[in-house]
Amino acid sequence: MSEEIKSNGQGEESFAELFEQYSESGTDDLNVGDKVAGKVIAIDGSAVFVDTGSKLDGIVEREELLDEEGNLTVAEGDEVELYVVGKDSGGIRLSKALAGIGGLKMLEEAKEGNLPVEGKVTGTNKGGFDVEILKRRAFCPVSQIDSRFVENPEEYVGNTYEFLISKLDNKGRNVVVSRRALLMREAEAATEQFLAETKEGDEVEGTITRLAPFGAFVEIATGLEGMVHISELGYGRVQHPEEAVAVGQKVKAKIIKLDTDDKGRQRISLSMKELAQDPWDSVVTQFAEGDKVTGKVVRLADFGAFVEIAPGLDGLVHVSEISYTQRVHKPGDVLSEGQTVSVKIKSIDADNRRLSLSIKDAEGDPWLDVAEKYQEGQTVKGTVEKHEQFGIFINLEPGITGLLPKSVLSRSEKASEFEKLHAGDEATVVIGDVKSGERKISLRVGDEKDAEDWKEYAPKKKAKPSAGNSGGGLGLLGEKLQEAMKNKK
Repeated sequence: MSEEIKSNGQGEESFAELFEQYSESGTDDLNVGDKVAGKVIAIDGSAVFVDTGSKLDGIVEREELLDEEGNLTVAEGDEVELYVVGKDSGGIRLSKALAGIGGLKMLEEAKEGNLPVEGKVTGTNKGGFDVEILKRRAFCPVSQIDSRFVENPEEYVGNTYEFLISKLDNKGRNVVVSRRALLMREAEAATEQFLAETKEGDEVEGTITRLAPFGAFVEIATGLEGMVHISELGYGRVQHPEEAVAVGQKVKAKIIKLDTDDKGRQRISLSMKELAQDPWDSVVTQFAEGDKVTGKVVRLADFGAFVEIAPGLDGLVHVSEISYTQRVHKPGDVLSEGQTVSVKIKSIDADNRRLSLSIKDAEGDPWLDVAEKYQEGQTVKGTVEKHEQFGIFINLEPGITGLLPKSVLSRSEKASEFEKLHAGDEATVVIGDVKSGERKISLRVGDEKDAEDWKEYAPKKKAKPSAGNSGGGLGLLGEKLQEAMKNKK
C-alpha cells in the first residue's frame, strides 16, 4: 500500500479515493477493471513501475509482489499481469486484486468493474464455502470454486484465491462470489491465444491435472486441457494411466488432433508416445537370440501367451514353449496376466516387429541329464500320477515321468500293492530302460529276484521237435514247469 494508505489505515477510503480520482485524460485505452500485461521498468522502496503500453506508467505497491518470506518476486524486465484499480495524473494504479479492508462502495465498484477481489476460504458449508472478502463474509457455491469437478472440498479451505463478485445485495450483507468465472475468463483468453499460435503436430509442455481409466488430462495453457489417451502414454502396455504418469508431473506431448465437440468446446488430443523412441528401433542392440530375460505376461490367447520383456516389446510364447514339466492345453491353466516369468529369446524379427520366446527353455530341459541321473537297476522313489490300462505313470521329478507296465507289474508279488496306490501316493520302483532321446523311462517293481526268474524262464527261441518227443515237445519252459510241479507234489 502507498504511504498515504498506510498512514490513515483506512483501506476503504483509500481505494475509494483511487476510484474517484479516475481521469480519462490521455488514458482512454485503459479502464478500471482492465487486465494489463507489461514489463517491470523500475523498482523503488515502496512501488514497482510497469510499462502499460499507454501514455502513463502503471504503479503497483511493492508489498503486493512479495512472497511469504518477504522476498520480491519480480525484477526489472520481468513480465507481469495486473488489474487497473484506478487512475490519476500521476499514473495508473495497478493491483493483483482488491484486498484489505473495504466497504460497500468498494464492493460495488469491484462488481461493476468486474474486478477480481482477493478472498480466503475459511470453511465449508452446505452447498459451498465461506470466503472472507475485504474483511466481510461471502459465499462461494461449490460449483464456482474451480473450473473442474470438486472431489474434496476440504482441500480448498485455508487457501487464498481471487474471485469475482457475482451477487451483491442487502447492503453488502449478502455477497456471492465466483472463482470459476474468473478462471473461465482467463482460460478463454489463454485458449484464444493458444489456438492462434498452435496447430496439429506441434509439441507442447504441460502438467498432468487428473487421471481417468481411459487416459490422462494435461493442462497445456491456463484453464486449457488436452487428453492423452491410455494408448498414447507410451509404447509399453498400460492397464491404468497411474502406471505411466502421476498428477502434478510435467510432461511433453504432441498435438495429434484439434477439434470441437457438439457443444462447441475445444477438444485437444495429445500423444506422449509419438515423442518417445520406438523400442523396436533398438531391439537388436538391447537383446540377442539366446538371451534369458524377465518379462510380464500381458495377454493370453488359445495358442500362447504374449510376454512384455521391455516397454513396447512383446513376444509370443507358443503354448508348446510353456513347459517341459507338464502338458499345457491352454496357457490360462498355468499362466495369468500380470505374472512375471523368465523367458529365453528364440528369434528376433525387428522388421516385422516379432519376438519368439520360450519359457521352458529358460527353465531348462530336465531330460538333458536324465541318462546321467538314472541308471538301469537303480532304486528310486516317485509319485503316482495316474493309472492307465497298460500301466502306471510314476513321476520321478518335475518333468520326468516313467512308466511301470502292467506286463511287468503282473510278474511281481507286489502287484496288488501297486494297484491300490492313488495319484499322489509315493512308490518305490527300479529304473529299467532309459531312452532320454525319446523322453521315455521304463520302470520295474522292487522284487528283482522274481524278475530275474522270469528272465531265466523266458524262451530264447522256439524249440524244434525231437525224435523222442513226437508230440511237438513242451520246450525248455514246459520242462521247467513240469519239474516244478513234481517238486511241489
